[in-house]
Amino acid sequence: MADVFIVGIGIHPFGRTEGRSGLHQGAFAIRQALDDAGLAWRDMQFGFGGSDSAGNADTVVNEMGLTGLPIINVRNGCATGGSSLIGAWQAIASGQYDVGVAFGFDKHPRGAFNAMPAEYSLPDWYGEAGMMVTTQFFAMKLQRYMAQHGISHAALGRVAQKAFDNGVHAPHAWRRSPVDLDTILSSQMISDPLTKYMFCSPAEGGVALILASEKKARAMGRAAIRIRAAVTRTRPPGSFEVFSPSLSVERGGAPTLLASAAAFEMAGIGPEDIAVAQLQDTESGAEIMHMAENGFCRDGEQEQWLAEGWSRIDGRLPINTDGGCLACGEPIGASGLRQVYENVVQLRGAGGGRQVPGDPRVGYTHVYGAPGISGVTILER
Repeated sequence: MADVFIVGIGIHPFGRTEGRSGLHQGAFAIRQALDDAGLAWRDMQFGFGGSDSAGNADTVVNEMGLTGLPIINVRNGCATGGSSLIGAWQAIASGQYDVGVAFGFDKHPRGAFNAMPAEYSLPDWYGEAGMMVTTQFFAMKLQRYMAQHGISHAALGRVAQKAFDNGVHAPHAWRRSPVDLDTILSSQMISDPLTKYMFCSPAEGGVALILASEKKARAMGRAAIRIRAAVTRTRPPGSFEVFSPSLSVERGGAPTLLASAAAFEMAGIGPEDIAVAQLQDTESGAEIMHMAENGFCRDGEQEQWLAEGWSRIDGRLPINTDGGCLACGEPIGASGLRQVYENVVQLRGAGGGRQVPGDPRVGYTHVYGAPGISGVTILER
């Protein structure tokens, strides 16, 4: 597979934008990415785009221009953005194309996602028990993890506190005000042990990335950010993931364990080489569990990591430097691409108040979606 570079990035601010459709937010991001790359829409040879609830991605040609380029619509749960990137990466790495766009957008209504059991091959009783409301499932899974590995309620609060502190410095973040630890811990309990500040919210937004072959990127003078690995994996036997109606006595692995290991193998590096990471943080506990599943610490060590501030901007491994899903919200089609956007910003040294010190050269993203799919990318400058 040939090398692939990210030569342009664009983002529409996440949150709520009244009067602008999800599709228009996607087009906004594409125009910004094209400007960043110094290219035009007519230069794009293909596209991979995703949206969960704001229409088919290929409809963006109505806004960008009818050039006849092929666009593949992607819908893969919360991993939609990451899957779009992988499709675009493979299209160039295989030698079929030289330049294309990966993009995603969404516009969710207020309130929890309204997933239906039958769409996930689950019986109706699972929904009637309330488990299709993901806050319930995540809280239940987290209770078990906390009991097994000695994670405290304060640790959950520190994840949220860090997210809001980082979001202050990210122009695209939805929540841009700090929230102190006591307020987070004492706020309304949603699903025990998770309070309202420990959950992300369905949101709106759009992200676009322009990808190019090495030949094209060098011709543009933009061969700086290279994709070292891009991987997705689904559930292995014995896993316990969102929308699981049971837990096997014989535990197996997890899609994140598989995706992370495959990505590190593809890149030829290990967790110790990562300078900045964006991890799926649908709720505070998800970030904690994903720290271990992605190999950055062992189960239970997160307690010390968070107490010592090791995952903060100036820590040993800054995590979710733009505030993650907790501060940005989660427009499903765009969320995974936001993580990659943020790592490109960090590797360019353009993060402003949230810039990771020490000239970071390798960035890691991890996205996770129902009913148990994980995507990992590794970028290198």
